[in-house]
Order: sequence, then C-alpha cells, then structure tokens
Amino acid sequence: MVRQTRDLLVFVDLGGQDSKESKRDEKLMELSKLMRELKQVLYGDSENEPMAEACAQLTQEFFSDNTLRLLIVCLPKLSLETRKDATQVVANLQRQQVQSKLIACDYLEKNIDLMDILILGYENADMALHYGAMLRECIRHQSIARYVLESEHMKKFFDYIQLPNFDIASDAAATFKELLTRHKSTVAEFLSKNYDWFFEEYNSKLLESSNYITRRQAIKLLGDILLDRSNSAVMTQYVCSLDNLRILMNLLRESSKNIQIEAFHVFKLFVANQKKPPEIVGVLITNRSKLLRLFSNFKPDKEDEQFEADKAQVVKEIASLEHK
Repeated sequence: MVRQTRDLLVFVDLGGQDSKESKRDEKLMELSKLMRELKQVLYGDSENEPMAEACAQLTQEFFSDNTLRLLIVCLPKLSLETRKDATQVVANLQRQQVQSKLIACDYLEKNIDLMDILILGYENADMALHYGAMLRECIRHQSIARYVLESEHMKKFFDYIQLPNFDIASDAAATFKELLTRHKSTVAEFLSKNYDWFFEEYNSKLLESSNYITRRQAIKLLGDILLDRSNSAVMTQYVCSLDNLRILMNLLRESSKNIQIEAFHVFKLFVANQKKPPEIVGVLITNRSKLLRLFSNFKPDKEDEQFEADKAQVVKEIASLEHK
C-alpha cells in the first residue's frame, strides 16, 4: 500500500505531464482511496482496533522510502478530503513505535527542511490548517521543536498569530503555545538565549495588540510561561523591568474581566519579587491608591480561594511598600 501510494505521489509530483486529464483524475481517485486505507490501518475503524504489527510495518515502510516527504510536498495538489486523511496519517506516524523507537523523529532530523515547508504553510490559506496540524505533531519530538525554536521562523509566528483569517491565526497560536510549553528544558534555554528580542516582540505585537483575542491569549500564555518552575530565571528577569510592569498595569485596567484576571496572575509576580528595583517600587507606590481601589472589588466570576489568598497577599504587600 505504501509503495503504491509512493508511486502515485511521484506521478502527482511530476504533474503527470504526459498523461491525459482523465488519467490524472483516475490516479488522484486511486490515491484518495489508498490514503483512506492507510488511515484505517493506523486508526482502525468502528469494528476493528488497529493491529500493532501492521502499524509498525506501515510506519517503517513510510520512512524508509521518503514517502513522508513526497506526501508533504504534494499535499497542495491533492483534493480536500485526501488532504484531511493525509494529515491524520502524518499525525499518527509521529507516535508509532518500531521496536520501541519513534523512528519518525530520526527521519525528521535528517529531513529537517520539511519543517520549513510546514511552517511556511501558514502563508497559504488552503494549506495552513493541514500543515499546522502536522507541524504540532512533529514538534512532539524535542529535537524538532528545538530546531523550530532556534530557527528564523520563530519570529514569523508573531505575525501568523495576527493573520486576518481567524482559523489560521488560532491554529498558529496553538502551535506557538505548544512550542513554548511542551519541552520545558528546551524552552527555558531558548527564552534565556533570546530574551531581549522575544519579549520585545511579545509585548509590542501580542500584549499591546489592538485585537482582544490576541491580547487575551497572549496574557494567558505569558502567565503559563512565567509561572512554570523551569523558567524561573526568565521570570526573575521579566519582573525587574519597568516597561513590562507598565504593560501589565494597562492590562489590569482592561474592561474585559478575563484579561484582568490573567494579567493579575502575572502582576502578582512583580509584587512578590523580593528584589524589586527602586523604580518598580516607585511606580507601585505612586499608583498605590488606584491599585488598592481596583483590587477592592476585584474577583473572578467563580469562587476561587487561591485567587482570594493571592489578592490579599498582593494588597498587603502594596500597602506596606516604602520608598527605598
């Protein structure tokens, strides 16, 4: 089945120049049927569970003969239904073990340029969601996620997240979140090495975006990143910056309750910092009465004991601040 698929993909890739249109359509139909059958082997169906041995054989065959590369490269030439099936096949192959090894990871390391194709897919409205779904599965492998984080492509995500097409922007945001939360040690290393440009972009393009959804997702993700223990060095650096504090205080004043609550979770880190720079202490004292007034009737929609305890601590800390 994999070899047949490969032969058909080669035909599609070459554009089937020498063939009549009817023959080309016939081949694409055949490919569509094969893709459904491959999916069935990997996922099973309503009557049958997938068989481990068949899955392992299929996976080995797929990676031994570059069929994955052909499938990714030819995807734009396939019908929508075939693309959907192909996306599911590629996703499943990332998780298949052959002799208890994820061979997809080795293959992608040797064919790392495939990640470039998948990421740039966000610039093609027809392909974005298929390539985006494949990309998220590929970055389950730590070495592949590291490649994407360290590549020039990382800067493009700040623009992809703000694309006017809502579905594509949301998909890019999901991939961005996955890149920044899945592999803790790799993420911590990336953020430490790229702190300046990364947070400059993050603040100006996402936290200060004119788009409500972009701001809301960005402040939530920032909280997840900074509150993760593995990023404690980055968090310490972030909460010593006056610019960052100003942005957070603006988000606290948003009319949206959701954004206010998420902003509070980051703001409390500035207040809790035992080594607050004098300029941060100064700003907190200058705005003390406004902040205490804001927090006096500040609560989430649902009862939340932890939130109340955090708020009480923040109020106490701000009330007792003195100029250094």
